Amino acid sequence: MRQAELARSVGISPSYLNLIEHNRRRIGGKLLVDIARQLEVETTALTEGAGATLIASLRDAASGNAEAEKEMPRIEEFVGRFPGWAQLLSSSHRRIDDLERTVEALTERMAHDPFLSESLHEILSTVTAIRSTAGILNDTQDIDREWRERFHRNMFEESQRLADGAEALVSYLDSAGGDADVRSSPQEEVVAFLKAREFHLPDLEEGDEAAVHDLVVGDEDLKSASAVELAEAFLHRYQSDAEKVPMSDLLEALKDGALNPSALARQFRVDLSTILRRLASVPRDKIGRSIGLVECDGSGTLTYRKEIEGFPLPRFGAACPLWPLYQALAQPMMPVHRVVSVSARSDEVFETYAVCQSINAEQFDEPQVYRAVMLFFPRKAGEASDALHLDAGTSCRICERRKCVARREPSILADGL
Repeated sequence: MRQAELARSVGISPSYLNLIEHNRRRIGGKLLVDIARQLEVETTALTEGAGATLIASLRDAASGNAEAEKEMPRIEEFVGRFPGWAQLLSSSHRRIDDLERTVEALTERMAHDPFLSESLHEILSTVTAIRSTAGILNDTQDIDREWRERFHRNMFEESQRLADGAEALVSYLDSAGGDADVRSSPQEEVVAFLKAREFHLPDLEEGDEAAVHDLVVGDEDLKSASAVELAEAFLHRYQSDAEKVPMSDLLEALKDGALNPSALARQFRVDLSTILRRLASVPRDKIGRSIGLVECDGSGTLTYRKEIEGFPLPRFGAACPLWPLYQALAQPMMPVHRVVSVSARSDEVFETYAVCQSINAEQFDEPQVYRAVMLFFPRKAGEASDALHLDAGTSCRICERRKCVARREPSILADGL
């Protein structure tokens, strides 16, 4: 692939890509992911080298397998002596992971996607109408000619609707096929809007009131009026958070590398929810790690998602009831700090901080409305934590842990694929 072609495909100039290749410009975040996707390699292959990526992939493949874990100290020897077999094993493991994620996405879609449910209902209704009309024509021999023509016309129109509906459904599934970016709700349009900006909005950091309107009007990701309304509400809150906790001051407070939400909340004199949201808005290249965030309302419905690698968030349906997010929801104003493993097949753990607060605490004679928020990020090697360890999942439907006190339905992954 030519340098100019790669640069064009990721939306940068060839000269800028040349500076990156000669280590004269830093790279991270969305640009790193885009380049890795175009080159069809893991991001770690660009940041750490192919050898390190291969070893890390094999370690991940061996995790959870007792026999393979016994051979873990000899992984580097195996890669050195049999690089071809090592690459094959790594590729197979990666392929299995991709297939599992596709199954997870399609399972959630089949169970909860409103478009799919509506389309199937429309098809069944149309088939029933055609069958009823055909039954009348078949069982009644002396139908008036005018009525017979009307029935024929109805059958033709219903069959046309059936064909159009089936074509639209097939097209929808073909285009969606496990793609996490397919949007079926205003909330997902807002997430796509924020994801395109890496969840950081410099225009709002300066407190410009007109910036909110300028950002949402005409944006290609916000296709519905509901999505625009949700985006405006989110951006106004983002702007308010930025005013309370300026990004420059927050970065200064994070210079020592420690990430302590409680200490930061005290330093800036804000509530924990505000500081958790602000930490999730810090660009990855400024803080040196990926930070995810999820929010839910009092019903437990996820209302905001910022997903990171290794900690998948369900698009439809309920999440894992063991998440600290829901523990916080059950005890408002009581912060929850846990170290969480979200996959039985990986030894990666995440530091999580969660809190639930009322959004109308100052109102008398009104029911209290609660919102819970959870911040999470991968714990780096060597980092210690005194928080309790918790094994959780994404949602029961796609969780491979067999014994779980919180399980509410069988998993499709319990016996493997």
